[in-house]
Amino acid sequence: MGIINNILDNAFKNAENICIDENSKLIFFSDMHKGDNSYADDFAHNVKIYTHALTHYFEDNYIYFELGDGVELWENNSFEPIYNTYKAIFDLQLEFHKQNRLHLLYGNHDMVFKDKNVVEKMLNTFFIDKQSKDKQLLFNVAFKESILLEIDSKIYNTKKSILLIHGHQADFMNYVMWRFNRFLVRFLWMPMQKIFAFKDPTSPAKNFKNSIRVERKLKKWSFKNNNQMIIAGHTHRPKFPDPGEIPYFNDGSCVHPESIIGIEIENLEISLVKWHLNNGQIIKSVLEGPTALNLFL
Repeated sequence: MGIINNILDNAFKNAENICIDENSKLIFFSDMHKGDNSYADDFAHNVKIYTHALTHYFEDNYIYFELGDGVELWENNSFEPIYNTYKAIFDLQLEFHKQNRLHLLYGNHDMVFKDKNVVEKMLNTFFIDKQSKDKQLLFNVAFKESILLEIDSKIYNTKKSILLIHGHQADFMNYVMWRFNRFLVRFLWMPMQKIFAFKDPTSPAKNFKNSIRVERKLKKWSFKNNNQMIIAGHTHRPKFPDPGEIPYFNDGSCVHPESIIGIEIENLEISLVKWHLNNGQIIKSVLEGPTALNLFL
């Protein structure tokens, strides 16, 4: 736990600070694992639902937070087929970016985005306006490891904050040893999944015991740090604690069967929401909340 504590301490210490208030509207999604529309691309089944939801949030002036593993760069060693498959989604994210409403974290499956040079090479190649000489039109977004949401409110007199991370910081094999796990996924588990429908044991989303272990470490770190509120992804297991419990939240994933799950903050209240099909229509259901943030801070 010592190494994990140090990793989480550094993520907290080096987090980018962003202020929110009563007027802020935020949506948190993670774990799309956007791929190349092949057999292994789990996101392909939910692309219509996700696009519908993201369009709603754009039109309703939400700030979009993607908490890691937005793209699948373990099973795919190139960004180009992912971009070509989901160009419409990346174009919509670009519109969020132009209005300063886009914040992206990296997770273990897109850990390469930790390197700014990789981001420049892989992303800006596709987002340059080829007809323009204005280099300001680059999709020049920095992927971050962590963000601290600070509340600037006359109603909430608190100095406490909300830590946003992917969650793999509490998973040694998927943070420290991520390159080794990536190798196993590309050259061992993917072929076995294709031939034998074998589940990838390196993934907490497909390994219940590992998922529980990661959650336990995050909660333990939160408790040791004055019940620091956390919103994470990584395990694909949505979590919404009751007031008085350790304030660890998880926004689920966007690869649930015919549904995507996320977290909203509006009017300084937090909710767990699900976008899904109902009689052929895409609708949003509120699974938990809305609950006042001050009950967790």
